[in-house]
Amino acid sequence: MISRRKMLASLGAGAGGLVLSGCDRLDGSETFRGVLRSSEGLTMRAQRLISDRTALAREFSPSDMSPVFRSNGTAMPGTSAYQAHLASGFRDWRLRVDGLVRRPLSLSLQQIRAMPVRTQITRHDCVEGWSAIGKWHGVPLKLLLDAAGLRQEARYLVFHCADLYGTNPYYESIDLIDGFHPQTILAWGMNDAMLPVPNGAPLRLRVERQLGYKHAKYVERVEAVATLAGIQGGKGGLWEDNSDYEWYAGI
Repeated sequence: MISRRKMLASLGAGAGGLVLSGCDRLDGSETFRGVLRSSEGLTMRAQRLISDRTALAREFSPSDMSPVFRSNGTAMPGTSAYQAHLASGFRDWRLRVDGLVRRPLSLSLQQIRAMPVRTQITRHDCVEGWSAIGKWHGVPLKLLLDAAGLRQEARYLVFHCADLYGTNPYYESIDLIDGFHPQTILAWGMNDAMLPVPNGAPLRLRVERQLGYKHAKYVERVEAVATLAGIQGGKGGLWEDNSDYEWYAGI
């Protein structure tokens, strides 16, 4: 996979911005990497300042939907626990919402599907350079957070997933602004059907104003935390911990 930084740099070069070859020569410089990391915070703050926190990502019509919606990342978690859930149709599967909450939740897929549904047709922009438009059906994350009752010290939401990369479970995180955004949902359906396994069954995050690697698949736990430090590599996500992907991937 190419990094988001390299993808954006190549786009900038086409518009008279950065020259990619120059960026590649600097890529080994820790000073340069530090500049990139500091600019991530500036990008996030700038976007927060110039756009309303509830500004919506573009939604499309059914005629705009892609004939094929590729899967990104893992296509089939290989753990015995996931395989058992898949074989039973996720009958005994549960989503936990815990951490810094007043009322921890443990919800079956049936209970989640019985909650109010949001359906949205949006574009998925992958850091690898491809995009696709699909229809998503799911529960607004805000409803789960309200039901659990976040504690005052909660600042981030960590999504723990069923798939593994090496020995590490996949995880991602977002802040509360994106967590309460009206288009942020935990999707159980795609294109008028149940969510396929390659696309994250039984539940995946859709956080529509961020790039695709933030849309965690196979979500089985949402943990409210005060800090991301101490969670695996401490950078807020598996790709962030193990590559130069930025934590904030706003588009």
